[in-house]
Amino acid sequence: MLLTVKTTKNKFISLCGASILSVSLLSAGMVNAVEPTKLELAIAGEHRSDKNKARDSFRHPKDTLVFFGFNSTMTVVEVTPGGGWYTEILAPALKGTGKLYGAHYPDTGEDNYYSNSRKSLEKKLSSHAVFSDVELTDFIPRKESVLAPKSSVDLVLTFRNLHNWGEDGMAQMFKDAFTALKDGGVLGVVEHRMPAAQHWSMNKRSGYVPAAMVVKLAKEAGFVLAASSEINANIKDGANHPKGVWTLPPVLRLGEKDKDKYLAIGESDRMTLKLVKPAFK
Repeated sequence: MLLTVKTTKNKFISLCGASILSVSLLSAGMVNAVEPTKLELAIAGEHRSDKNKARDSFRHPKDTLVFFGFNSTMTVVEVTPGGGWYTEILAPALKGTGKLYGAHYPDTGEDNYYSNSRKSLEKKLSSHAVFSDVELTDFIPRKESVLAPKSSVDLVLTFRNLHNWGEDGMAQMFKDAFTALKDGGVLGVVEHRMPAAQHWSMNKRSGYVPAAMVVKLAKEAGFVLAASSEINANIKDGANHPKGVWTLPPVLRLGEKDKDKYLAIGESDRMTLKLVKPAFK
């Protein structure tokens, strides 16, 4: 069927039946935009500070989590959530439909970084209802840790942490993640990337880690590298700074010295690796 429609210029056009329906729906305001996902709503949530949201352009949370295969029905472990930057996104995205474990340093009662970090995270989790379903477990670097019940997890995530643990610590964390994951589960790694021309033995304290070493240690733990992404790459970062990666934002360890230079570089160049626990038959 054809319908002739008069335009504002007194001209006439012919529309087929499908077009008639589209025009009618649009004019009636009946065509709605696609509803945002729980992940998108979490990223846009009012519980996140403007300061944290400003870093989305460097950390690319939506693209990163989608690359790892995240969905809101998964059981997820975040290894050492730290200040909870990603927890602010993961907790509401999983609340009521999935499960989030935060595998963090235990509070030993001592006045040290590990205990204070745990206390700070617990305080954050008690500050807002979006965190009410998060369950904390204990992660101890370089020691066997139960991140979550064995073979119960779909996705283990660690963001910018590997450099803290050294080679032995990385190897142990990969073993712990392998144990926690279901067959076919994913370990998602984001880490400051050391250029191939630099040597790990000479730059262990720079905060950067060689991608080849990460992949090697993960494979030794049983993982298969399924994919890598340049989502979090930064070609402006040469990874050779006076105070290592902490020279760059957001830390800016040199203070006002060359601040504009480091702000222009932006946050670090990062590897983004999707590692899979094979599904054994």
